[in-house]
Amino acid sequence: MRIGDIEVLAVMDGEGTETAAEILTRPGADDPWACHAHHLDPHGTLHLPLGGFLVRSGERTVLVDAGVGPRDVGRYHGGALLDSLAAHGVTPADVTDVLFTHLHFDHVGWAAVDGRPVFPRAVYRAHRADWQHFVTGPAATPEAVATLTPVEDRLELFDTDFTIAPGIDALHVPGHTPGTTAYVLSSGGRRALLLGDIAHSVVQFGERDWQVIWDIDPQAASAARNRIADEAADTDDLLVAAHFPGMRFGRILTADGHRRFVAV
Repeated sequence: MRIGDIEVLAVMDGEGTETAAEILTRPGADDPWACHAHHLDPHGTLHLPLGGFLVRSGERTVLVDAGVGPRDVGRYHGGALLDSLAAHGVTPADVTDVLFTHLHFDHVGWAAVDGRPVFPRAVYRAHRADWQHFVTGPAATPEAVATLTPVEDRLELFDTDFTIAPGIDALHVPGHTPGTTAYVLSSGGRRALLLGDIAHSVVQFGERDWQVIWDIDPQAASAARNRIADEAADTDDLLVAAHFPGMRFGRILTADGHRRFVAV
């Protein structure tokens, strides 16, 4: 996929599975997936790709999110990210920047392995609110500490929206986590948004009030998702979230006031 002079490619790490009705639903609804069953397998399972996005802009080789890592965590199975990068001619030493949309385990797994940074030349970047929540604060988890503290000496935390490189901008959209960040790619009059976990299923662009159980602030998460979707609706803007089928981009179209995501 090209966005003007910027190239962006999905890089797979593996797959996770969840029972859809247990993690993503409309508050108070009895069977909200009944009219969306075509997004699930016959057992009501939602299949969640794991990985990140490779972005090439000028002399920068950027990785947005770093998968679950070379391990299995419950029903989440990783291990393929470095092979996926290699398939595009990229070695770990080629990566100049690692950008995190947020710091959940399935987005940071290849930050460091066995206490060593996987991308030895890269600057790692994350929103300070997520670092404080997951790594240094009362809610810190052993997984996050073990995976992320080895990169602390090459880490840059940010507090505000800013430009990382020409055509790559960070947009703070808290809700899913305190520091959730979307990355906006813009070049040649085109625009694409890498949304992380602002949405977990394409269904959420049509169902305005659906919530995922991992949203730390569900109301803020819904507001952020709906604001982004409304702004992108019926434009040429492309969007992709981390766990969308095939990690494919798409557009938001509307008809009779109802939004839907259409993959391209």
